[in-house]
Amino acid sequence: MPRPTAAQLAYGSITVIFSTLAMLLLSQTSSAVGTAVVAVSALALGLLVAMTVPQPKSRVVAVSRPAERQPEKPVPATAHSSKTAA
Repeated sequence: MPRPTAAQLAYGSITVIFSTLAMLLLSQTSSAVGTAVVAVSALALGLLVAMTVPQPKSRVVAVSRPAERQPEKPVPATAHSSKTAA
């Protein structure tokens, strides 16, 4: 499993903090059970946000290989007689 990126950690943490504050202020709960429900739901929401942040695309590194050598075709020998005028 790949490690989380800095963006995933930041977005997830910010989501947990702000959603916890918002739910606690909106619900106006004072009981321990209500606070626990808010905390668990905020953590779940933060995890969901962190997992949906797009992963960076891995770069493909080109491997340099020597060029393949084409087999040399034999040159047909021709019978040329090189006579020099003497």
